[in-house]
Amino acid sequence: VLPALAGAILSETTAAQAKGSQAQFKYQSKPNNGHKCSQCTFYIPGKSATANGTCKIVDGSISPNGWCTAFSAKH
Repeated sequence: VLPALAGAILSETTAAQAKGSQAQFKYQSKPNNGHKCSQCTFYIPGKSATANGTCKIVDGSISPNGWCTAFSAKH
């Protein structure tokens, strides 16, 4: 029972850490109605303010001026 339980926990952790594709979240490299990735709670900045960064939930290189349907303004 324990090995099966450990396997189930591991698979849940992996699924939770998986990122969605840019297509899935309709990512675009330009702002939408003034909203942009650099203003989003999920955005992880690049090495400079203009460099591409990454996202906590969307896979790939993310422009600070981009936008997707998962946008959530920083509070």
